[in-house]
Amino acid sequence: MDPIETTVSAVHEIGPDAVAIELDTPTGFDAEPGQFVKLSAVVDGTEEARFYTISSLDVGGTFELTISYDPDEGGPFSEYLLSLSADDTVTITGPFGSDYYEGERRVVVFAGGPGIGPAVAIAERAIADGGEAAVVYRDDVPLHEDRLASLATAGATVFVLGKTDSLEDAVGDVLTGADDEQLFIYGFADFLSAAEAAIAVAGGDPDAAKAENFG
Repeated sequence: MDPIETTVSAVHEIGPDAVAIELDTPTGFDAEPGQFVKLSAVVDGTEEARFYTISSLDVGGTFELTISYDPDEGGPFSEYLLSLSADDTVTITGPFGSDYYEGERRVVVFAGGPGIGPAVAIAERAIADGGEAAVVYRDDVPLHEDRLASLATAGATVFVLGKTDSLEDAVGDVLTGADDEQLFIYGFADFLSAAEAAIAVAGGDPDAAKAENFG
């Protein structure tokens, strides 16, 4: 898809130093939870761009991007994103990525930090499609707590761990080894390594997981 301009529908705070930006879905744009788009803008005369993973269960009408930031290390592009409000316009390109939800009957999603965005989206979509979902999420301060609570109420298994907590017990609890179970991992490189190791300890196959490294 070529770059296309679209409109900000709403901006929501989802936790400390994090927002969810809701965008109007452009005509012809189609994506699944777990895919990502490039968000770009000219800031102070310089072309800036970042990739963000879709964090809504579908893209019908609008879709959402989860954006976390470090207030001590933010640059011009972070300041631009945080200044956005309803009716502003942004430019997106995409979608990109091959590690996304494809109608699997049971999804088990491991999320570190901002990886919680696609994690809740995939789990919500699986539940909406009549399937099963589990989320294992590790972070210093949790984001999307309301959506995690709603998932638990809807029957999903949800573990929220502190940043230094071991993943092994939670991973062992959520893996079933069923043929229709698909694993997903979203987060930074150190989290991906920890999740893959925990999956292996629990008897799962980390190589079969759909994974996205945030850097």
